[in-house]
Amino acid sequence: MIKRLKTLLMTLTMSGLIFLPAIIPAGVHAASNSTGQLCTGAGLKVQGSTTCSNTSNAINGIIKWVLDIFSVIVGIAAVIMIVVGGLKYTISGGDSARVTGAKDTILFAIVGLVVVALAQIIVHFVLSNVQTVANGS
Repeated sequence: MIKRLKTLLMTLTMSGLIFLPAIIPAGVHAASNSTGQLCTGAGLKVQGSTTCSNTSNAINGIIKWVLDIFSVIVGIAAVIMIVVGGLKYTISGGDSARVTGAKDTILFAIVGLVVVALAQIIVHFVLSNVQTVANGS
């Protein structure tokens, strides 16, 4: 039981460390109070003192599309792994090692789904906030 908790904690920690470098620069950049700096950093021209010109949703659309495709692929893989874990559990015949392996398969598939869901939420949140700041709203 303690070994499973350690493995789960390590998985969540590593997942957080993987996404942290992507989140910090976007949050710092979005927190910039100068629209001119924000527009320049995004490669846009400053129009007046409050808005950016040529603000395009193309990059946000591409990022959302890639994230959606990635989420679908991981979702399908997780469902398949849950089914495989269930089959392994069913045919384990009471062998404790095989039952543990099947439970771990199901657990890791669920953890993968949670990580992908959190990544989806974080990316959509960051993109919407950066877009709001860039549009001067």
